[in-house]
Amino acid sequence: MSNTGDNKTVETAEASNFIEKIIEEDLSRGSTVPRKWCGHPAPYSEQEKGQEDTARIRTRFPPEPNGYLHIGHAKSICLNFGLARKFGGCCHLRFDDTNPGKESSEYVESIKESVKWLGFDWEENGRSNLFFASSYFKWMNQFAEYLIRIGYAYVDEQTQEQMKENRGTLTEPGRNSPFRDRAPEESLRLFREMKEGKHPEGSMVLRAKIDMASPNVNLRDPAIYRIRFAEHQETGNEWCIYPMYTFAHPIEDSLENITHSICTLEFEDQRAFYDWALERIVPLLRTPQFEEAGRVLRAMAGGSDDRADAFLAACVANRAKLGSSEPERRAAAILDRHAEAGTSPTRGTEDARSLFALMLERTELFTPLLQHALDVVRPNFFLLSHQHEFNRLNLSNVVLSKRKLISLVKEGLVDGWDDPRMPTLMGLRRRGYTPASVRNFVKKCGVSRVAGGSIDYSVLENSLREDLDDKAPRRMAVLRPLKLVIDNYPQGASELVRASNHPKKPEMGERDVPFSGELWIEESDFALDPPKGFKRLTLPKDGSPARKVRLRAAYIIEPVSCEKDESGRVTVVHARYFPETKSGTAGSEAVKAKATIHWVDAKQGVPAEFRIYGRLFEVEHPEAEDADYRTLINPHAKQILKGFVEPALAQAHGDDKFQFERTGYFVADRVVHAPGRPVFNLAVTLRDSKGKF
Repeated sequence: MSNTGDNKTVETAEASNFIEKIIEEDLSRGSTVPRKWCGHPAPYSEQEKGQEDTARIRTRFPPEPNGYLHIGHAKSICLNFGLARKFGGCCHLRFDDTNPGKESSEYVESIKESVKWLGFDWEENGRSNLFFASSYFKWMNQFAEYLIRIGYAYVDEQTQEQMKENRGTLTEPGRNSPFRDRAPEESLRLFREMKEGKHPEGSMVLRAKIDMASPNVNLRDPAIYRIRFAEHQETGNEWCIYPMYTFAHPIEDSLENITHSICTLEFEDQRAFYDWALERIVPLLRTPQFEEAGRVLRAMAGGSDDRADAFLAACVANRAKLGSSEPERRAAAILDRHAEAGTSPTRGTEDARSLFALMLERTELFTPLLQHALDVVRPNFFLLSHQHEFNRLNLSNVVLSKRKLISLVKEGLVDGWDDPRMPTLMGLRRRGYTPASVRNFVKKCGVSRVAGGSIDYSVLENSLREDLDDKAPRRMAVLRPLKLVIDNYPQGASELVRASNHPKKPEMGERDVPFSGELWIEESDFALDPPKGFKRLTLPKDGSPARKVRLRAAYIIEPVSCEKDESGRVTVVHARYFPETKSGTAGSEAVKAKATIHWVDAKQGVPAEFRIYGRLFEVEHPEAEDADYRTLINPHAKQILKGFVEPALAQAHGDDKFQFERTGYFVADRVVHAPGRPVFNLAVTLRDSKGKF
């Protein structure tokens, strides 16, 4: 049990994955406090005017609104919101809307709906934590200008091809841009002209100045701003320059007081730039802590803070955080010399005095080093967000590339984003998946740092079966109807039989089902030439007595003859029934039957449409195939059948879920189903059938 900071307690179970262990360690060592929260994102100069942050941690789910969420996003949603719940924190829903032209309000609304459908929300003490990156554009612009002024960003006028050519490879260093050493004043003028729309798209970008020889190619002067003449769905035409995602994302996190920025492993190589960007803009982003750092340095330099030696030793250990400015290079020379000798400067020595003088004269240039070396004063001194990576969810028999999903929709290869064959959350919802089944599936997948591998689609299907088996009421529906006439049933008569709504849950009660002498049965429940082991309706060719079969919740019958059309197809089966064998009566066991089949009364049954959905791709890894993934679509992944349902199903509401006896789990389509015009989608078969029906 742990305190949340607002006199509440939160039960925290033992850590179940490595991220939970990291959070527990961070809370234990105090790297997330002291934090204040003014109720909305802002630099800390405004945050410090707020109250103590009662959220022990802050996480975020940060989708780009350029498509609908898919099953892979469900893992991130469950993880981020789940961690906040477990540790007494708060999870923000933030839209990374930095790419106008590809984003829309339609995607924003669908994302919000999907997150809520999964069972999560972004409310905190009656306040909404729904945010948009575009709300921070002014701050991002200020941070970019600040980097230019201190010599850590420049306007580059190379073409994209030139920048790509000069970037180098994994084994060869990059080459400096000819514009890399232009004066900060010149870059600042050009950057402002970019903002004013005076330069065409693609003519120039703003790049961070880091290290073109870095073994991490993401640190080879990445672009942080580009020109884009496109109307933004939130800000209209206010801007014509937009921050790159890798620059915007860490800023968004720290403006929102995010303590743990959790993303998938493909962003692991970007973590170095994530840290670089935040550590370089500390003077504006974390002004109160920056000013505090100056006071601490002066106290150490003056001999009134006995942590000076520990701080200087930490400077030696973290000297790689120093950049390329002249003061930093001079400090690096001192620290490198001590590192080679296996020593560290001590207060009162010339080296210590020189280091403190350099840091106090241009403190703003040393913030990356200070973030780590001032750990001797307080963990995470500048209260910066930190990125942690986990393995993404890969699922067999689907494509999860947003670009490919968009093409499936735009090219009409599926019936929209909510097509039940799609791996989108809206598609899965329309297919009949429940929030609990998706959450349980994500839980089964686990969280680790091991990349690669995929989860078999059957695991997802089994998660739904497990959930619906317990919850879904049973009903009878005939999908491929064949007429059954009971010759000895009283002509024109009908009755009601009692059927259980759930055989394992008597508390779910029973229902009345109409029964008469004419019924619909499944075509597959009668065979003139039955396969070996067939136990349902058939007419033995040797003249021996036919097998008896029970009609679910009704009587035992015995087939006596059949009618065929001109092609030889059976159109009607005739049978006789045993009146004494009615289910639930004393004589129900008077006659034995080895099989039970379902049925629908032909007079009162309601015509219905059944949409039988299989897997969109039959190949296990469509994205890994040499062929175009669009050519691998399963042509039989959608079938439409016309049949009949018992009358109770005609009044079902959209999203209502049932187990159709002996057939599968179905859901009333949430879009086109209507009372009196039932349309049901196959959610999942009763057992794993590899998508076949």
